[in-house]
Amino acid sequence: MAIVGIGNRGWKVMQAFDSSGLVEWVAAAEVDPDSPHCTEPRAFLGSVKIYRDFREMLDKEGKNIDAVAIATPDFSHFPVAMACMKAGKHVFVEKPLAHTFEEVEMLIDAEKRTGVVTQMGNQGHSGANYFQFKSWHEAGIIKDITRIDAHMNSARRWHGWTVDSFDPGTPVPSGMDWDLWHAGRPLHPFSERLHPGNWRSWYAYGSGAFGDWAPHILDTAHRFLELGLPSEIEAVKRDGPNDFIFPQASTIRFAFPARGVQPPCDVTWYDGVENLPPLPAEEGPNPKRQSNGKFLYGDDMVFKGGTHSATLRIIPPERMRELAPTLPRFPQKNSDHFANFCLACLGQEEVRSPFSVSGPLSQVFILGIIAQRLGGNLKFDRRTKRFTNHPIANDLLSAPPPRVGWEDVYRA
Repeated sequence: MAIVGIGNRGWKVMQAFDSSGLVEWVAAAEVDPDSPHCTEPRAFLGSVKIYRDFREMLDKEGKNIDAVAIATPDFSHFPVAMACMKAGKHVFVEKPLAHTFEEVEMLIDAEKRTGVVTQMGNQGHSGANYFQFKSWHEAGIIKDITRIDAHMNSARRWHGWTVDSFDPGTPVPSGMDWDLWHAGRPLHPFSERLHPGNWRSWYAYGSGAFGDWAPHILDTAHRFLELGLPSEIEAVKRDGPNDFIFPQASTIRFAFPARGVQPPCDVTWYDGVENLPPLPAEEGPNPKRQSNGKFLYGDDMVFKGGTHSATLRIIPPERMRELAPTLPRFPQKNSDHFANFCLACLGQEEVRSPFSVSGPLSQVFILGIIAQRLGGNLKFDRRTKRFTNHPIANDLLSAPPPRVGWEDVYRA
């Protein structure tokens, strides 16, 4: 296995894969290897060669690589993943899958064409919530869901920032390849409000609270309720709308039409420290608020859940206790998300979050981010995959043309 992006999240991904006992690290790529956040992973890799350019890594080490883990910033997931898939490598890509709707479409198509194993890094999709939701839905416990409220109310990096343009820039740290960090995207001056980690705050690079956390909160509902793509996305609330960074708080509502026997469903997302969803009456008086999670409303039952692998609870608790003897059991001993990917590469399991599943999920986030950016009520044609009432929104479905030298990587 090889990895692209070894610092911060990349280091955690390496440790998780290593704990599976199924991986031998043979190569890595990192544009800022001398940074303090790369000290531990560099020591861990030892004699494994670290390239700056992932393209050079694939060219020189390709014969030794079966699979690649990709833990770069959101905007560069696509070119790295596409290059690896073209080279016949299995790919594990951190969430969200890509930065634009069109990029996700191309990755889904590449998965079909190349036949490689793919997995998005929403690790809760191999946890208890995945197996519980699947079992309860199949048994008819989770049914007729017409409304979902999901929220992430922890403080974010950009909260409190004042921004009216990209920062004028400061000197690039020694040893950092700032041009390569941008991959095929337009180049902006280096700033500590971009790297490391703060890139999440900017439309040009990241996916905000929604793209960062919704993969861990809405994944099972999206999959097992077969939500697909929405027909309408409404920016209900935007505090501090800005052309460059995400709002200080936002509420985004998605309308999903009926799917077979499943009724229409409205999904509403809330982010921002004080922007909390309404509580269901079933929570009772003076409930304890959770920072991140979801409520699912059915015709005769309400479910409360958290993030990642946290299981759902029926509320009020008395109803959960009443139904407990009849609730279906679900398997408790399963491979985790990283071992699942490795075992799928070895032909021993089916991967749980392939691009065919995680791609449409990521596209929902991307459509929501466009609404965060533009505001208003956007109508979306699920068949043509285009907005019907906003030309600028359609422009945002694709990335800017790649910079010179990156054209091939951005082609399917």
